[in-house]
Amino acid sequence: MPSSNIDGNEKEKSAVVYDSNSSKPNLKGDWLNFFLLLLLYTMQGFPLGLTSAIPILLQSQNDVSYQDQALFSLAAWPFSLKLLWAPLVDALYIQRIGRRKSWLIPVQYLMGTCFLYMANDIDDLLPNTGTPNIMVLMCMFFISNFLAATQDIVVDSWALTMLKKNNVGHASTCNTTGQAIGVMLGSVFPILFASEDFCNKYLRDTPSTGGLMTMKSILYVWGLIFICVTTLIAIFKKEKDCRLEVDHVKLNVVENYTLLCDIIKLPSIRILAIALLTAKVGFSVTDTVTYLELVDAGVSIADITVINTAMFVVRILIPLVTAKYTSGPKPMSIYLKSTAIKLIWSLTFILLVYFTPKLIMEDGVINIPMYYYATLILILFVDEILSYIMFVAVLSFFSRISDPRFGGTYITFLNTVTNLGATWTSTVALGVIDLLTFKKCSFDSDNYCSTDDYKNECEAIGGDCVTTVDGFYLGTLLSVTFGFAWYGCFKNIIRKLQTKGSSHWMVNIKPSITENI
Repeated sequence: MPSSNIDGNEKEKSAVVYDSNSSKPNLKGDWLNFFLLLLLYTMQGFPLGLTSAIPILLQSQNDVSYQDQALFSLAAWPFSLKLLWAPLVDALYIQRIGRRKSWLIPVQYLMGTCFLYMANDIDDLLPNTGTPNIMVLMCMFFISNFLAATQDIVVDSWALTMLKKNNVGHASTCNTTGQAIGVMLGSVFPILFASEDFCNKYLRDTPSTGGLMTMKSILYVWGLIFICVTTLIAIFKKEKDCRLEVDHVKLNVVENYTLLCDIIKLPSIRILAIALLTAKVGFSVTDTVTYLELVDAGVSIADITVINTAMFVVRILIPLVTAKYTSGPKPMSIYLKSTAIKLIWSLTFILLVYFTPKLIMEDGVINIPMYYYATLILILFVDEILSYIMFVAVLSFFSRISDPRFGGTYITFLNTVTNLGATWTSTVALGVIDLLTFKKCSFDSDNYCSTDDYKNECEAIGGDCVTTVDGFYLGTLLSVTFGFAWYGCFKNIIRKLQTKGSSHWMVNIKPSITENI
């Protein structure tokens, strides 16, 4: 079975590989591969954007409950579960077709076919009036996201060998920019360009019925795009023979799943995993709760949606602008600098949330001045820039340290750890805010409204449960304090990790296995 012990000869090989990796990035001769990866990640982002648009469209239906929304949310699960089948993608392939094309071609054909099939039924499943079929919608989008998650595994691992060794850091640029473009196309078109009100207000001189396009036409167009692009890739894109790759090893399915254990056994990986699982605690409250606090204060959901849509420009451009720095040999130095600045910037959200009611209320009526919008956009803009710089930097680091022989399993593991670090901190942040919030009945100073019974008693005497301490402020201070403690603890550790040779990240395979391949 695979083992993480590395002998002296293999360390020398690994050191050579690391030296080539650390040379200066230069996309000359790699531009076509760069744009192909950008296109593939854009195609991957489209179903994600479409999935995020459906809940908004469902919410416009009067007969859709939060339970229906919860049911449809299951469609997004495949991206959190893809580690379960990543070893299969690494282990099973047809050599004649190519290790990555063996999966990419059928998966993308299936995605195109899936969109064409959905286009035929979408008007019945998601009618303008009447009850949508939530269960069938969830199943269809679950399948499309399952295929997109599989494509993600394939493209992430192919990027490690498609680009030259000194350019693998640019894979994160393709990933973040491409996905942002795809998500924007998948969410903006169904919501805005299919909206009669939006098109009549902003895009037409003369009002007309319906939007510029329908969900049906959007799905048809993208179904054809997937099929045409996949056909061109199948015909014209040649994949490097994986047997020519450095230290090529072919593992069976069982060995690939065992490989996960061997990856975890690597000392550097264990340290990195602990850092990634706790890195988002410092921003958990501001990233998760700020928008909810603003809506509670009176900022409309429509305003928040428009601002979020504008932030796609940041998500698309930042990876391109910062590629020169994040694709270098020390991307985690950029990550650490951005982390420190973002922790300090998180404190501005306390001021934003505190002053929002005072700035947008005039004689008890919401009247939001333009300078408030400018301030809100500035604060969110800076925060988005810092977040995406961190995101691109850490993905660039993953591309550099992932063992290309087992790229699908390796980089999927790292991405899954990162996603878990964001997921559990967000969940905890939402739960902690209520615990840190203190209220008191306006007519009974001894009633702290701590339970539903106390709240009912307060309402029975005509009082209101007034917030005396907002958990957002205390939660933000606690999370940022933890963030600075994390920064002090892991700063030097992470800097040291990024300077280690690839021998610290590569998984060794016992000779008994390699000799039989």
